[in-house]
Amino acid sequence: MIHATFNFVGRHRNDPRGVGQLLAIVGVVVLFIALVVLGGYFLYRSLPGNGELVVPDDSAALTQPEETAAASSLYIRVLGESSDILVRVPGGKVLTDTTMQQGQYVTYDQPRLDVTIGAPGAVEVFVNGQEREVADEPPGYSFTVKADSSPRPSTTPTESS
Repeated sequence: MIHATFNFVGRHRNDPRGVGQLLAIVGVVVLFIALVVLGGYFLYRSLPGNGELVVPDDSAALTQPEETAAASSLYIRVLGESSDILVRVPGGKVLTDTTMQQGQYVTYDQPRLDVTIGAPGAVEVFVNGQEREVADEPPGYSFTVKADSSPRPSTTPTESS
């Protein structure tokens, strides 16, 4: 009978890392950091209340609120100190979810909107150019706006002088 003994000796392989492998690792790390930063940015932008109100520098460039109210399907202006305003397309995008201060107003021309007003006594509301009385409604009052079939120009939130 043949009997063989092998001494098991650990062998370590010392390859130097190539430039290609190093560049691949750096590329993966940079890609990971970029994805985390972009993900955080878009998450922040998607949170309610992060919309921007446009405030023009020249107050003479503003149209009169009455003209704006008549030319839009929804017009809300804060007359009191402040009010929470939520405007959204039913089953879709949130257009405004913010606390508006006295003098600020917002207009929209979408065909259908869901509106919630935190302090109805602090705002004036026009629907299709007609004033809608909401002052006596309870806090958190909600209603739906259906636009007239006539085309209207699109406007953005702004502040009156």
